[in-house]
Amino acid sequence: MGKLTTHVLDISAGVPAGGISIELRREDAGPARLLTSVVTGPDGRCAAPLLEGEALVAGRYSLTFGVADYFRARGVALADPPFIERAVIHVGIAAPGQHYHVPLLVSPWSYSVYRGG
Repeated sequence: MGKLTTHVLDISAGVPAGGISIELRREDAGPARLLTSVVTGPDGRCAAPLLEGEALVAGRYSLTFGVADYFRARGVALADPPFIERAVIHVGIAAPGQHYHVPLLVSPWSYSVYRGG
């Protein structure tokens, strides 16, 4: 059974990014459609997959991570406007029977993402 998962690591502090908001949208055919909105737990992960099983279909999706809000909540002084307000990651699901894991490594000034397993 395929699934789409993520987790977030705060590389500026060397800790999981607990409390970061994530919005998942479907980007195919017409305006983007919000599918779910979640917040990471203390381990930087979501309690459940963002999509799984029959809900995960081939197509284009975006994950929006509330980077600036997360760092503000941690007491990090950010510029106004912050360098990175939100990290928006566009992913394509070609084989919905597979596991698509999207780890995000984030700091107030940069982010990196890759397909994990």
